[in-house]
Amino acid sequence: MVFVWSLVLLLQFLFLYSLLSFTFTTSFSLTHPKCRQYESHALLQFKEGFIINNFASTNPLSYPKTASWNANTDCCSWEGIICDEHTDHVIHINLRSSQLYGTMDANTTLFRLVHLQNLDLSDNDFNYSQIPHRIGELTQLRYLNLSHTTFFGEIPPQLSYLSKLLSLDLGYNLRTSPGGFAVNFLQLKFSTLKSIIHNSTKLESLLLDYVTISSTLPDTLTNRTSLQALSVYNSELYGEFPVGVFHLPNLKYLDLRNNQNLNGKLPEFQSSSLIMLQLGETGFYGTLPISIGNLSSLNMLSIPRCHFSGNVPSSLGNLAQLKHISLQYNKFWGDPYASLANLTKLRNMYVGYNEFTFETISWISKLSSIIGLDISLIDIGSDSPLFFANLTQLQYLGAENSNLRSKIPSWIMNLTNLADLNLGHNSLHGEIPNSFFRLEKLESLSLSNNVLHGKLEFEWFLKLKELLYLDLSFNKLSISNGKNSSNVTGSRIRVLILASCNLVEIPTFVRDLGDLEGLMLSNNSITLLPNWLWRKPSLQSVTISHSLLTGEINSSICNLKSLVRLDLSFNNLSGDVPSCIGNFSRYLQVLMLKGNKFSGPIPQRYAMGNTLHMIDFSNNNLQGKLPRGLENCRYLEYFDISHNKINDSFPFWLGDLPELKVLALSENQFHGDIRCSENMTCTFPKLHIIDLSHNEFSGSFPSEMIQSWKAMKTSNTSDLQYKQGFAYLRSRLSGEYWTVYNSYSFTLSNKGQVMVYEKLQEFYSMIAIDISSNKISGEIPKVIGDLKGLVLLNLSNNILIGSIPNSLAKLSNLEALDLSLNSLSGKIPQQLTQLTFLEFFNVSFNNLTGPIPQNKQFSTFQGDSFEGNKGLCGEQLLKKCLDHEGPSFSPSDGDHESDSFFEIEWKISLIGYIGGLVAGVALGSIFSPRVIGWLKRIF
Repeated sequence: MVFVWSLVLLLQFLFLYSLLSFTFTTSFSLTHPKCRQYESHALLQFKEGFIINNFASTNPLSYPKTASWNANTDCCSWEGIICDEHTDHVIHINLRSSQLYGTMDANTTLFRLVHLQNLDLSDNDFNYSQIPHRIGELTQLRYLNLSHTTFFGEIPPQLSYLSKLLSLDLGYNLRTSPGGFAVNFLQLKFSTLKSIIHNSTKLESLLLDYVTISSTLPDTLTNRTSLQALSVYNSELYGEFPVGVFHLPNLKYLDLRNNQNLNGKLPEFQSSSLIMLQLGETGFYGTLPISIGNLSSLNMLSIPRCHFSGNVPSSLGNLAQLKHISLQYNKFWGDPYASLANLTKLRNMYVGYNEFTFETISWISKLSSIIGLDISLIDIGSDSPLFFANLTQLQYLGAENSNLRSKIPSWIMNLTNLADLNLGHNSLHGEIPNSFFRLEKLESLSLSNNVLHGKLEFEWFLKLKELLYLDLSFNKLSISNGKNSSNVTGSRIRVLILASCNLVEIPTFVRDLGDLEGLMLSNNSITLLPNWLWRKPSLQSVTISHSLLTGEINSSICNLKSLVRLDLSFNNLSGDVPSCIGNFSRYLQVLMLKGNKFSGPIPQRYAMGNTLHMIDFSNNNLQGKLPRGLENCRYLEYFDISHNKINDSFPFWLGDLPELKVLALSENQFHGDIRCSENMTCTFPKLHIIDLSHNEFSGSFPSEMIQSWKAMKTSNTSDLQYKQGFAYLRSRLSGEYWTVYNSYSFTLSNKGQVMVYEKLQEFYSMIAIDISSNKISGEIPKVIGDLKGLVLLNLSNNILIGSIPNSLAKLSNLEALDLSLNSLSGKIPQQLTQLTFLEFFNVSFNNLTGPIPQNKQFSTFQGDSFEGNKGLCGEQLLKKCLDHEGPSFSPSDGDHESDSFFEIEWKISLIGYIGGLVAGVALGSIFSPRVIGWLKRIF
């Protein structure tokens, strides 16, 4: 019996042993690490090179995937890692939005993983490091995504070694400047791009948004028949777009937006797989081909701000899948009824700012699913049929500048789902009806620039519980404070624009708008700045210009730490400018105090890293010297201190500011030489306009300095455009952006004629030097002819001697030249007749001799351009020259330029002459009414 029990126990033991042994063996075999040890080690070393930072990823759902990585577990089980099930090699790394922060080392251990097929490091912050050239060693890569990673510098050519690539995304490596403009971090050479396209024969997706390419696109792109997506938004492309790309059989997404110098025409389309076509803000031109109706899969057609023209073809109505269409700011004409009436799936339609002539727009009522509609330039009166009756889902209606000449149309009151309504810049009249306040879902409302009248109770707008943006400016309205301003505290209004609303004070309800971020009250009769205004910390923009403000600015203004824009210009403010004004807000971009009665010194302190783009203290009584603290304003584009009492030497140190384009120091007490200090450079690399007139500068002409003025030598529009045009203000509540346009208004004086440029940014090619009314001596240097971009040159009322240099004939863009009131001698160079854009010319009161050059251009200049030169003769002075054969010219005269430089067909001269007149009109009021009237009749 004992034996039996012993046998049973033995058998049970052996069974359990074998079972445990099998289980252990099986378990061991199942948990055996598949990951190669050297690959696991490489990944851990890569992890150690970075820290986790919540701000390194923008995705709100981001989290640190590498937190699961540790040496005690199989790396094939780590989050974001996939291994090949046969070879155990790591083939897939997905660390998208993993909050990685740090520098990508050139010898990072990541490049040991040579079997990688998929690498996604997007939405992390690699702290301005370069993409390592060793990335070319990962030759098995099919998918590479380095977007939103803050990589910087040139994309390595070794990237073209990745011949198996199917998808490459390097986009959105950029920084948004304080002015809201994108600064691209990555640059891609044409040779590298060409190699990538040539070697990656199976490429399906190429995404290079915000990568500076600065070249044409290679024609070899048209051979990539597998390509499905191409996006090169804001890449500084130029030249002709290869038309064959449109015919790629698998292309679904094409985005070429914001490449202003990229030209092209739409081809004749056959069948196509295109789903999205975006060409906005490019140089594409021509008409929309009838064959565009063959793009049966198209969901989005976006071509705003191009150069398209002609009729919109009716075949566009065949695009049954179209949900978004944007045609605005082109030159389309005719009635697009037949083209657009059948697009029943439209969600957004933008057709404004064209030349459409709508016979009827009742067809719009069929588009019952539209939620975005811009019908600018359409004449819609209050008696129009209720074609909007069916638009119950309409959320956006933009009818600005639409020739509305009625009362506010009654049919608008039925659009109860409207969130955004813009009826600005029309001729709407009458009062705002009470029924208007039924639109309770409105978030943004603009009725500006109409002729609406009546007295408004601000409390009425409190019914619009969702209202964030309200613009009632430039009407004939009167705004009442309301009976109970305490009701305002529940309002969500963040932007309030009441310019030209007959205000005599800042309404007290403004005080109770707790979320207010933008306040614009210009062109009123406000006399006082209440102290409570400076206790609104949410304020980002304050504009109270062209009013009747008096007294001093309270220093408590510097409590507005979030202020981006301050404009108190053209008032009667006096006293000192608060010393903290340049130092109190690191966000401040625009500081405008011009046209007041401020005295005392200019504020001295400007913080390191400040974001000031524009400082305008002109037309005041400021004294003392320019503060050296301005050297800290590295973003400064526009600096105007003219018409004050500043007593200082030439501020050569401003020449190191990398963005400075406008420097105005006129009508002050500046003195001494215009030159750099010894052992100092002052290159002024982007200077467009310098006005030093009406001071006490002396010494010889600053020929050495002007040789470094690179921007005045170029015709590249991308080098000349102003970065600052809009102030992008971020709402602290919603995180969204709203914009305020900053117009650089600038005045140039030329021989008593005052020219005002209200929107200087639109005249970005305006390049001007005005050193008139000083004590500059010596000769005009020949090197001034190298400044080939010059449009205006005024050296009048100095003590210049010598001859007029022939090199001025190189200034082919010159439209105004004033050398009057000097002591110049010799002849007027015949070569100046080649300046076909020259519209104003004055050499009066010098010591010039000989005949006045004669051609159609010079015949437009009157006698007062040449008077006060006893030795001059010619038709303009009614003084015949003894030599009836006219002036002769040989290369031995003047600067020995080659004859070939001046040989030009008379037809080209005539074209340039007419072009000069047109460009001249844009300059301002310098030309005679007779010439301007003649041009208006022609054009």
